[in-house]
Amino acid sequence: MATDQKDYVRIFDTTLRDGEQCPGAAMTENEKLEIAAQLAAMKVDIIEAGFPISSPVQFQAVERIARETEGPTIAALARAMKADIEAAFKALQPAKKEEFIRSLLPLRST
Repeated sequence: MATDQKDYVRIFDTTLRDGEQCPGAAMTENEKLEIAAQLAAMKVDIIEAGFPISSPVQFQAVERIARETEGPTIAALARAMKADIEAAFKALQPAKKEEFIRSLLPLRST
């Protein structure tokens, strides 16, 4: 199905970020990469890989998913704060697709 059709539904999966918020649902970097590969195989349009500013481990996982996952657009969560946006931008640099989606919230300096 072509993405320019008005009835096309894009699937934005948050399993790797929001799914990990459940108690006991922590995933290793390799587990996240395996899930990303399965989501790509299922033809998910966008994978939210994580929240890079939250820790070096999260940053590394997002960066690796961006580098090694082919097909979907890889996204990262960032608050409207300069440091968050810069961390997300840097972690997503290896991604195969370039797409920047911003919210309408003003950027905060802190």
